[in-house]
Amino acid sequence: MFEAHFQTFEEPESGVALTARLAAFREELARRKLTGFVIPRADQQQNEYVAPSEERLAWLTGFTGSAGMAIVLTHQAALFVDGRYTLQAAKQVDAKAWSVESLIDPPPESWLAEHLAAGDRLGFDPWLHTSAAAERLAVACARAGAELVAVETNPLDSVWTERPAPPLGPVAIHGTQFSGEAEGHKLKRIQEEIGKLGADALVLSDSHAVAWTFNIRGADVSHTPLPLSYALVPKSGRPTVFIDHRKLSNSARDHLEQSADVAEPEALAPDLTALAQRGAAIALDSATAADALSRLINAAGGRALRGSDPVALLKACKNATEIEGTRQAHRRDAVALARFLAWIDREAPSGTLTEIDTVEALETFRRDTGALKDVSFPTIAGTGPNGAIVHYRVTRKTNRRIAPGDLLLIDSGAQYQDGTTDVTRTIAIGEPTAEMRDRFTRVLRGHIGIARAVFPDGTTGAQIDTLARQFLWQAGIDFEHGTGHGVGSYLSVHEGPARISKLGTTPLRRGMILSNEPGYYKTDAFGIRIENLELVVGADIAGAEKPMNAFETLTLAPIDRRLIDLTMLSEQELAWLNDYHARVRREVRPHVDEATKVWLDAATAVLKA
Repeated sequence: MFEAHFQTFEEPESGVALTARLAAFREELARRKLTGFVIPRADQQQNEYVAPSEERLAWLTGFTGSAGMAIVLTHQAALFVDGRYTLQAAKQVDAKAWSVESLIDPPPESWLAEHLAAGDRLGFDPWLHTSAAAERLAVACARAGAELVAVETNPLDSVWTERPAPPLGPVAIHGTQFSGEAEGHKLKRIQEEIGKLGADALVLSDSHAVAWTFNIRGADVSHTPLPLSYALVPKSGRPTVFIDHRKLSNSARDHLEQSADVAEPEALAPDLTALAQRGAAIALDSATAADALSRLINAAGGRALRGSDPVALLKACKNATEIEGTRQAHRRDAVALARFLAWIDREAPSGTLTEIDTVEALETFRRDTGALKDVSFPTIAGTGPNGAIVHYRVTRKTNRRIAPGDLLLIDSGAQYQDGTTDVTRTIAIGEPTAEMRDRFTRVLRGHIGIARAVFPDGTTGAQIDTLARQFLWQAGIDFEHGTGHGVGSYLSVHEGPARISKLGTTPLRRGMILSNEPGYYKTDAFGIRIENLELVVGADIAGAEKPMNAFETLTLAPIDRRLIDLTMLSEQELAWLNDYHARVRREVRPHVDEATKVWLDAATAVLKA
């Protein structure tokens, strides 16, 4: 009945094969006279999702998370992960071969300072690290009296004999009926920004920036319609797009050539070198540009200007066409979600459903819309203790049956041509405990605190992050991830530069779309997260002395009433919840079948204190 087309449930490789790989890798390092090497979870553009040919960290260690780093020395090897992946990493790697360490606090450089010896030669691939990351490694090596060595070719690739070929996903034109702005107009805005930077040219090292600027999409990585590519944009004149020609149909090539020259990726280095030899100042995105690019520019006599890619902010502020598209995408997604949640409530109490069943069902309901291009990330469906693993991905080995008394956490999203969605709901299976209801209600109050926030122009995500945590803190608890991330327009579900987190320093601007997803996780017991996407809009406040902003909630899906302790909600919070449910019912009800209507009416019924 149900099936998943866009994700698999196979178990990652582990065991003896991985131990043999580590031994072979150490032999290759010795052959190259290196005493260690750094393996980031990264491709040349620091993408979140990388092609199979770039999954070096997973191939060597067995760890399949979306962020991490390994350092292999002659007698020690460590895997570094953040708080999202601590539990997952411990289960995936061989504890005899690898220690699992913190990626953030303390950072890997602290571990290096302890384990490097004077005279050691630590290798790194300058195409897989930003310049800032390379500089941090260099400082750690210098402190230990060791040397950081930029390699010409990656030694891991020499031992990865069955490494897949690079991807060749076809490029599609993303028309102005979806993008809302022609590429020529975007280029004028970008060239104005290049002028403000005092640069002669800008390297677009982030494929998302290339896709947005030139109104193209691709199929080179999972779950994000990304055409792996670069562009070089001069402050005046025609830019050049560097992309494998095998990805381009005649129409896609014609589209690009209306506003740019088109060259193979191999032409980027000589073109940059030629520009740098004329003494040019070339702007690079410090977040995504490989250290190799800075080295190349500086070696040729140019000036590498590292900073924020101006395209990131232009892309983050959606125009009217993109905003209307994302509203349509969320209404469409809401129909699939209502059908799914109604199905869960019918089927889960029997005790026969598994986590994989829910993933397959939700994707099927989304495919039934006729508009689904992909899921926007692998669905997280964790029941009971699996729900406490923040970035859990179900496999056939970990697949758990959903039992009465469980909480089911399901975090999922869709890629539609007019918009990208991301939504999390926590569902009570049977009767929840008092503790579950208390924790859920605290998370809900934080979620409502963000949704109802009103804030002046210039406010950053860090300034409002506390609103999501305040009720958890009152109980002495917290969650170890950010409250929200930016979301693209038929692009990455995780988009910078703005976010709602302790690290969110970019001011929130009108037109930005961010997630609102506080949570709580009790290890080996249950997990709770409530996530909607929010659009930053202007707030009309009588007597306001400065421009004010607020959030418009885009996601339309009932929040489980059975998990709410109404005695904990304020009058305003209860009013928000009832208003939200009334809106969900109004917008979704006309588009679902009779059985789902009955369920939806009950799931969104007015709550009274």
